[in-house]
Amino acid sequence: MTLTRTPARTAAVRPRTPQRHRRRHTGIGAAFVSPYLLYVLAVFAIPLGYTVWISFHRFYFTAPGADAPSPWVGLANYRDVLTDPVVGKAFLNIGIFLVINVPLTVLLSLVLATALNAKVPFRSFFRAAYYLPYITASVALVAVWQFLFGTDGLVNNALGGLAPDPSWLVNTHLAMPMIALFVTWKQLGFFVMLYLAALQNIGKDLYEAASVDGAGTVRTFWSVTVPGVRPATTLVTVYAIVTGANLFSEPYLLTGGGGPDDASISPVLLMYQKGIEQGHPDFAAALGVVLVVLVLAVSLITRKLTERGN
Repeated sequence: MTLTRTPARTAAVRPRTPQRHRRRHTGIGAAFVSPYLLYVLAVFAIPLGYTVWISFHRFYFTAPGADAPSPWVGLANYRDVLTDPVVGKAFLNIGIFLVINVPLTVLLSLVLATALNAKVPFRSFFRAAYYLPYITASVALVAVWQFLFGTDGLVNNALGGLAPDPSWLVNTHLAMPMIALFVTWKQLGFFVMLYLAALQNIGKDLYEAASVDGAGTVRTFWSVTVPGVRPATTLVTVYAIVTGANLFSEPYLLTGGGGPDDASISPVLLMYQKGIEQGHPDFAAALGVVLVVLVLAVSLITRKLTERGN
C-alpha cells in the first residue's frame, strides 16, 4: 500500500493594502479634516502669528489704503508692558479673580451636579434653571446684578447700616471679588452639565459597594464621586482658568471699564483700552503675548496637578 503525502497547507498570507489605496484613504481623511484646519488657521494661528509680529514692531492703525512704516523695535514693547504699573495691577486683579472663581466653580458645580444626578423632585426644572444664566446675554444679567448690588440696590437697602461704604461695585476691595462671584453664578450651569455627563460614567456598583461597606453620603462623595470625575475636574479647572484670564465684558459693564482706580481692570480690558481707545496696538499685542504664555503655563501646571493620581 502506497502512502501519498498531501502537500502541507500554506498559511494564508494577508494581502497588503496597495499604495494607491493608502493614498486614497489619506486623501479622504485630509478632506474631512481640512475644514477644521482652515478654521484653526484663519481664527487662531494666523491672528496669533500676526500679533507676535506686531509685538516686535512700532505699529499703528491706519486708514484703508494708507501705508505707515512699522519699524522693528525688538523687545521695547515687552519692556513697556513689564514696567507699566497698570499691567501689574491687571494681572494682580485677574489672580484675585481666579483664586475666588476657580475653586468656587469646581466645588459648587460638582456638588450641584451630584445633587441633580439623584432622583429629586423637579430635577429637570432645576437643571434648566441653573443653565439659564449661562445662555442669557451678559447685558441682561449685569442689569440684575446692578439692581441687587448697586449703591441703591436691593442688598444695600436690606442691609441698611451694615452695607459697605463705598458700595460693592465701586469699592476698591470688593469690586473684583464681586465680579468673580458674578462670573461664577453666570457660568455655573455649563460646568454643572459637564459634571452631569461625567457622573453617568461612574458605575452604580461602586456606590453599592460603598453602601455595603457602611460609607455615608460624604464618604461616598469623596471616595467614589470625586475620583470618578477627575478627568472632568481637569477640564473644568483648565476651562475656568482660560475663560477667567480672558475676562472682559464683566468689568467693562459692571464697573464702568475697570474702576474704581483700576481695581477691577483685567489684562484683556487693558488691551482694548491701549490698543483701540488709545491707539497703541503694539503695546496691546505684547501684552496679549505675555497673557497667552502665562495662561498656558498656569493651565499646564494645573493639569498636571489635577491629573495626579489618575
